[in-house]
Amino acid sequence: MPELNFKGKEFVYNHHLAVPHRPLAPHPEKSITPPLPLGEGRGEGARLDGNLIIHSDNLHALKSLLPMYANKVDCVFIDPPYNTGNEGWCYNDNVNSPMMQEWLKSNPVGIEDGLRHDKWCAMMWPRLRLLHELLGEAGSLWVTLDDNEIHHARAMLDAIFGEQNFVATCIWRKNYAPKSTARHFSEDHDYILVYAKDAANWTPNLLARTAEQNAVYRDTGDPRGAWRPNNLAARNYYSKGTYSITCPGGRVIEGPPSGSYWRVKEEKFWEMDRDGRIWWGEDGNNIPAPKIFLSEVKDGRVPQTFWDWTEVGHTQDAKKELISILNFGSSEDVFVTPKPVRLLERVLELATTEHSIVLDSFAGSATTAHAVLAANKKDGGDRKFILVECEDYADTLTAERVRRVINGYDFTGTQREDLLKKSLTFTDLKKADKLLDQIASIENLDGHRFDKIEKTVKNGELLVEGVKSFTDRTEGLGGSFTYCTLGDAVELDRMLSGESLPSFDQLGALLFHMATNEALPSPQPSPGGRGGLEVAGCGYLGESACFHVWLIYRPELDFLKSRDAALTLSRARALAEAKPGKRHLVFAPAKFVSQKLLDEEKLPVEFAPLPWALYRVERQ
Repeated sequence: MPELNFKGKEFVYNHHLAVPHRPLAPHPEKSITPPLPLGEGRGEGARLDGNLIIHSDNLHALKSLLPMYANKVDCVFIDPPYNTGNEGWCYNDNVNSPMMQEWLKSNPVGIEDGLRHDKWCAMMWPRLRLLHELLGEAGSLWVTLDDNEIHHARAMLDAIFGEQNFVATCIWRKNYAPKSTARHFSEDHDYILVYAKDAANWTPNLLARTAEQNAVYRDTGDPRGAWRPNNLAARNYYSKGTYSITCPGGRVIEGPPSGSYWRVKEEKFWEMDRDGRIWWGEDGNNIPAPKIFLSEVKDGRVPQTFWDWTEVGHTQDAKKELISILNFGSSEDVFVTPKPVRLLERVLELATTEHSIVLDSFAGSATTAHAVLAANKKDGGDRKFILVECEDYADTLTAERVRRVINGYDFTGTQREDLLKKSLTFTDLKKADKLLDQIASIENLDGHRFDKIEKTVKNGELLVEGVKSFTDRTEGLGGSFTYCTLGDAVELDRMLSGESLPSFDQLGALLFHMATNEALPSPQPSPGGRGGLEVAGCGYLGESACFHVWLIYRPELDFLKSRDAALTLSRARALAEAKPGKRHLVFAPAKFVSQKLLDEEKLPVEFAPLPWALYRVERQ
């Protein structure tokens, strides 16, 4: 397979492995979620297993999501920088390389940066690696891009996902009118790359049938319902498809049209006729047409790769949606490039069920969350969204949009009505007084209906508009989310000194994932905030494919140095009795029982010392 090379690839190839784990730090005051009592379940008073909005660099956020969400995400949608040179994005990953450090001095990335494509690839590579780890076996990835980086993205995704897992490149026609300012061509479309974790076992959902599709079926009283005629002839060669047909009206059809063949053999054809499945026309002499009954067709339609703005919205739709929700003054105030909700609704319709987890690590204006909430409202589902946004507007724009969509919002807008629209000529200029009198008359007659009358001349055209302000209320979609930032990195080598002692839940989630290569199972509330079941002072982290995993730990240095923090024979016996059937992996600072004694007693228990045993990964 051809390989994509870019400057810095050798430094970022496995950079995602070196990114430290930083726990999610919830901010209840910025969230919309019923707070749990302190110590009830994971999260120390806030829900971390529901909808999330994370304000953080997305590389660090994705690494922090691994313990809970590895191989669990059903749909990833990302809208990364298109790298047009106008976004002002920065490359800031802390890669330990003089060359990469030099790059950090030349941010933000602009159109004149000769290495901007290399930087874009270096930025995307580790993030795509982590997204691949988070995606479930039945999951799919959707990436919007334009011509600037589509070819590089395809090469990277082929390398990370495997070229056999490429599904399609969809074309989104995003503009409804050509741009007259374009130098060469008006660029009216973007791309949506679709990859599956395992394309051999993944298929998109069918789309709902449209009224137009159903309208072509006629109801003639047949008990099988409405039907439409199909073509009996096909171009594919069929050795038994060359017979003559005598119509009920007496016409003899010598055979199929030139260059084609009847699509069924003669015996099958007359069998269909006896079953009332052939249409001969009103006079019985038409070329026979097999009937296709609506009741027998697929309950849906296969998705196509061309998505027109009439179906999924356009860029102006997206800006108007954002303006209406957040009460921006105009589209000039929209400093992000939002996607229309209808576009994301199409992605969710194809890629999710009612219980899916949806991740967007370039969240921007939170269109993904809006679409998820709308989908849940429509079908009663409980899809969850996880958004990551690194910019300062994560609270004031990203999360604020979600708050308003959940709770409802007042929309203050304007209605405009054209009162006069006229292309100006030289004659109009010579008769300017007459034109001004016409405008004054409009103001006198219609001024009472509007808050103001606006008069503009643009591109040689006079436009007089009546403008009226109004306020409306949009009902909320319901739902909740937890707003998070990231806490300090969990540095296991500093635990022995007591400099860095993460909470039981933070350390437990990290240990479980690193030891089993699986996401931590959903927790069950228990007193003390120490996971679910507790047996003989051991906190139960969960069950993996090979182990029951336990942790003996408190974020107290005195406890970690005490005899109470050790795995003992009595504890091993209690664990084996509490959870039979699999081996037990116990993380603890020390042990007072040898593996030989455990084996002699036939106790399926293994000791993993803190913090040095984190290299072990189950191989299945």
